[in-house]
Amino acid sequence: MNVNSKAQSESFIPTRWPTRMTELLGIRWPLLLGGMMWLSDARLVAAMVQAGGMGFITARSYPTDDAFRQALRDCRELTNGEPFGVNLTLSRRASNNEVMHQRLEIALTEGVRIFETAGLPPTPLLPAILAAKAIVVHKCAHVRHAVAAQNTGVHALTLVGSEEGGHPGANQLPTFLNGAYVLERLRIPLALGGGIGHGRQIAAALALGADAVLMGSVFTPALETPAHDDYKQRVVATDEHGTRAVLGSLGDTWRVLDNENARKVAQLEIEGARSYPEFGELISGDRTKALAYELGEHEEGMLSMGPAVGFARAVEPLAEIVQRLQRECVAASGRFQRQWEEASRT
Repeated sequence: MNVNSKAQSESFIPTRWPTRMTELLGIRWPLLLGGMMWLSDARLVAAMVQAGGMGFITARSYPTDDAFRQALRDCRELTNGEPFGVNLTLSRRASNNEVMHQRLEIALTEGVRIFETAGLPPTPLLPAILAAKAIVVHKCAHVRHAVAAQNTGVHALTLVGSEEGGHPGANQLPTFLNGAYVLERLRIPLALGGGIGHGRQIAAALALGADAVLMGSVFTPALETPAHDDYKQRVVATDEHGTRAVLGSLGDTWRVLDNENARKVAQLEIEGARSYPEFGELISGDRTKALAYELGEHEEGMLSMGPAVGFARAVEPLAEIVQRLQRECVAASGRFQRQWEEASRT
């Protein structure tokens, strides 16, 4: 291949990159924006849908049913009727899950037919989802949990590695090792997530055999993300070493931005704190939302973040981030294809 044809192949971005996941969800690119609590609102999710991927509004982050219902209607308007998803996360505390059943019914009534489930197995939610002929993509962190979820009848899976921002579970395996193991045991579409923020990694995941990737941290400073600009600038300034995992001693590992608040939590853990009340307001979700996301006080709160944040380049429209990822993926795929072609001729 000459230099001109190589440049043309790496600058061309196909309008579609078909995989089993894109076919299942009706999207153009194998790119999922995972539920990011308060940040995954109607505007951000709609931006991902318009860019060719799939996003999930986080049902648990809305204070009332009416607020959640309005977010769904706003998203439907912003996407011009294109499908979008809803994240339903089941807590280990059963008393916290009744709201998920209510939000599921609202979502179904509003016409949502794509769901990302997470936390506990989605078994309690499946009868209503499957009866509505909706699609379930279940997110988990262990190979054995993925296989078990497949057997419950979910349509696709997301498997996250220890690099995931937020709650990656107790599994210590990295994303691509997790993927290599689970792909030997699955028959349904798979997305890989955790520590992915560059198009080269998307190409690598597809070459491994995955059908999509799940990303979050690299989109945190997107123009459409509902967070204060001071926080977004802090995110852009953070490199690959700027996160830390805490609360592992409680069996609830949380990978977050390595800010002053997270360091206080880590110190309490070192000193022997082993229950949620001992950490007090330091781990309060409402405090995180009010201080960091709304006021821009980025050294406060537990700000879910993975090391892929180092790939965040600027506060820019989500579509521009997606386009950069696409160019990087195409370029990496082209290099691999040329290597394969050269090897096949020898």
